[in-house]
Amino acid sequence: MATRIRLQRHGKKGKAFFHIVAADSRSKRDGKFIEKLGIYNPHTNPATIDINFDRTLSWVQVGAEMSDTARAILSYKGVLHKNHLLNGVKKGALTAEDVETKFAQWLADKDSKITGKKDGLAKNDAADKAARLKAEVLANEARAKAVELKNTPVVEEEIAEEAPVAEEVMEETPVAEESPVTEEVAVEETPEAAVEETPEAAVEEAPVAEEVAVEEAPVAETPAEEAGEEEKTAE
Repeated sequence: MATRIRLQRHGKKGKAFFHIVAADSRSKRDGKFIEKLGIYNPHTNPATIDINFDRTLSWVQVGAEMSDTARAILSYKGVLHKNHLLNGVKKGALTAEDVETKFAQWLADKDSKITGKKDGLAKNDAADKAARLKAEVLANEARAKAVELKNTPVVEEEIAEEAPVAEEVMEETPVAEESPVTEEVAVEETPEAAVEETPEAAVEEAPVAEEVAVEEAPVAETPAEEAGEEEKTAE
């Protein structure tokens, strides 16, 4: 009977977790198993893996087969590396002390990598949270502006309609620039009237007045002469 280390699915849809078990290779995936070796939860970051290290190592040493996922999990936890070191002891390449030293060094390196990954994830989570908060603030401000604009559409329309009227008035006011034309007309016409009409009227009308005076003067003297002549006759 071949023994196989594999995963059994548990949990509900979308939130599944797995048991790591040693079972008969002929049994169903979620059927009977020989021994439960640990739990694997892929929904955390990093994934949660809790196994019985010694029992899992013993099954690997006796030649138990492994599914692809189970092999990756056991490699991550160092079971396969420890088995490799122990095989070196069997071949005489290493001693038991060397195995413990090398494996302790491997665990320290692995823990530092895991810690660095957790720190990086924590920083990323903090940055994502800050970005979400900033985006939420901007969205709230935009929403408030939209509500404000929606509540005051009439005022904006009146301002938009009245503004062009003021511009039209400003455009019409420059018509006052036509006044220099009237001034030019006045300036041009006044000297002509003064120069052309005044002298002619003065020259033409003045002699007429003198002629009238000259002609009327003798007429006034005639009755006086007649009166003198009558006095002389009476004498």
